[in-house]
Amino acid sequence: MFQRLTLFLLSVAGAGLAVVTLSAAQDGAKRSVWDGVYTEAQAMRGERDYGRSCERCHGVDLTGDPTTEVPALQSAPFVEQWQGKTAKDLFDLIKRSMPADQPDSLTTRAYVDIVAYLMSVNHFPSGSQELSREPGDLQQIRIEAERK
Repeated sequence: MFQRLTLFLLSVAGAGLAVVTLSAAQDGAKRSVWDGVYTEAQAMRGERDYGRSCERCHGVDLTGDPTTEVPALQSAPFVEQWQGKTAKDLFDLIKRSMPADQPDSLTTRAYVDIVAYLMSVNHFPSGSQELSREPGDLQQIRIEAERK
């Protein structure tokens, strides 16, 4: 009887520890654009790709064109629109719909580099690792207006 009770208590304690560990891992897995999730070199490549594929509609200064409903890609309007979403959400939208005349026509690397460029012009810090091309990694990066 004592042995059964001990095994039961150890099982309950182990399950509780597993839940706490899993919860902590999930909380720690989310990163922020404030964590330096792209490199300067990657943002520079993205700037070149932006110039070739995006600039004609969104403008050299990324301000868009409200009269033709082309959204701004920098400053408060952009950050507010993407607040709480992920880098994957941004990547997916750009890949699915841009350039407007040829959606999904760039390489995955070019789209990710453009996302890195957008992070750069919106004053999110660069880091030592390139922004990943993997959807699961992009899903872990939150876009936040302010550093937390």
